[in-house]
Amino acid sequence: MVSENVTNWHLAHGRKLLLGEKGRLMAIVNVTPDSFSDGGRHFSVERAVEHALSCIAEGADILDIGGESTRPGGDPVSAAEEQDRVAPVIERLAKETDALLSIDTYRAETARVAVAAGAHIVNDVFGLQREPDIAEVAAKTGAGLCIMHTGRDRQKLADVVADQFAFLERSLEIAVAAGVARQAITLDPGFGFAKETTEENLELMARLEEVSALGYPLLVGTSRKRFLGTVTGREPADRDAATAATTALLRLKGASVFRVHNVAINRDALLVADAMMAAGRKAARECVK
Repeated sequence: MVSENVTNWHLAHGRKLLLGEKGRLMAIVNVTPDSFSDGGRHFSVERAVEHALSCIAEGADILDIGGESTRPGGDPVSAAEEQDRVAPVIERLAKETDALLSIDTYRAETARVAVAAGAHIVNDVFGLQREPDIAEVAAKTGAGLCIMHTGRDRQKLADVVADQFAFLERSLEIAVAAGVARQAITLDPGFGFAKETTEENLELMARLEEVSALGYPLLVGTSRKRFLGTVTGREPADRDAATAATTALLRLKGASVFRVHNVAINRDALLVADAMMAAGRKAARECVK
């Protein structure tokens, strides 16, 4: 179990989110027909908004809205189609809830449109390295920026943590050059994104505190991923218990934000992990008296 510094994540529209005292939940809102776990279930403005509001009721702090599936082999969409899917959902949610809104995109223009519609966070699964101008959008709008590691479309280093540093340090150079504030950045180790084997994902879980050495809060997304299916033998829709187990374990390893499909079960996992961490801190203080 590692200790974690308390910090404010600086976001667009003057918002902040306190990280460190307790784990935070980011609910997945896929406005897509082909996402690996829930494709098509929320593929309309009304259904997406209804699902998002139910996630808030279950305890989500952030709603992560995406208009293009990032699963391996997913069908690409145009920037215009992506924006047509997500912008109406973000506009509705900005009016109907005070929850924090995130846009799941690697496109600079989609990020700009989303923040203008009310999004507070830009979540880039290509770590600013597909469209580097997305960093300028974050800098100019003051949006929170989640920079995710990926192994797609490149040669990875053999050591899983060394590859994290090699990729994310380049991403951070792009962010700094664009003027993104340090307090606006979180990092995501990208579980499942070209981590081709179960062993690679599990090793990354076991060594997550090493990634923390980069000095930024960590956002993680293990929800219903294939490696959990390999471990448990379960299909995507039946992997929520396994996801909750990783949520508790990664919270103890220092992760701050958890991107999930099932908010309720992961809320309970975080409550237990946070209570255990609080008890450990209390015991440590009493030992030094």
